[in-house]
Amino acid sequence: QVQLVESGGGLVQAGGSLRLSCTASGRTFSTYTLGWFRQAPGKEREFVAALKWSGSRSLYADSVKGRFTISRDNAKNTVDLQMNSLKPEDTAVYYCAADSNSGVIIATYRHEYDYWGQGIQVTVSS
Repeated sequence: QVQLVESGGGLVQAGGSLRLSCTASGRTFSTYTLGWFRQAPGKEREFVAALKWSGSRSLYADSVKGRFTISRDNAKNTVDLQMNSLKPEDTAVYYCAADSNSGVIIATYRHEYDYWGQGIQVTVSS
């Protein structure tokens, strides 16, 4: 059973930083894509960033490019999202997700991901 557990959310002022962590368990993730999505009140869940567990390929939404960095820690089985220069519009519930498709393309659509965490709140005050 795949489990994804997010941690590290909270309240931060605009311009500040937060680091989210997703601890993955229950499977060997070497062929998976691990990603982050977010959902603001009244909006659709949107892609933020993702990476291939094997190799160095990653992908970012235009809205976070240059401010957010996704990385993995093989020893801890975690995928982290370092969020810098946060803006009020980054306020959302952030979800960790896993795509079991072993293809080379990094998925960006919600329906392409098989497993989801519970989500964690990030609030950026102005």
